[in-house]
Amino acid sequence: MDGEGAIMSPPVQVDPMTAQDLAAVVSIEGPTQMSEASLHEEMLRPWSRMWVARDGGVVVAFVVAWHVADELHILNIATRADCRRRGIGRALMDAVLGYGRRREVRRLLLEVRRSNRVAIALYRAIGFFATGVRARYYADDEDAVEMVLTLDPETGDILPHTDEIPLDS
Repeated sequence: MDGEGAIMSPPVQVDPMTAQDLAAVVSIEGPTQMSEASLHEEMLRPWSRMWVARDGGVVVAFVVAWHVADELHILNIATRADCRRRGIGRALMDAVLGYGRRREVRRLLLEVRRSNRVAIALYRAIGFFATGVRARYYADDEDAVEMVLTLDPETGDILPHTDEIPLDS
């Protein structure tokens, strides 16, 4: 391009996380960074679901979730700092949502830092709504906003819902 307009990145590829991805996942910066050993232990849990996003074959983001009964709890999602705001988090969430639909999950749950407005906006755009606040949830005493997305058990469609709690604008 000639400098005018944005250069569009090719779509990322989302794959199940493998043991070969662990070092790259650990290198992704974030406040809830997991160690290689804890990620390996997580892979061994039968209810754990883990995916990575690759850009040009390089791991740039990941998500860890637990599938228990008809719920999918998203435990950790992070994108490399230099790759943020490019739709990679959305691609990961779309993959998680696709998995949930195929497995007839009824609810997706997550916690997000109250200060993380970008993530909250993304989750709301997908269809999540705020259900509560966990005071001083994180190690640095920041609150977590609890969010839920509900799927229609017959169609897999996202059931719209408004926030159950007020959040600061």
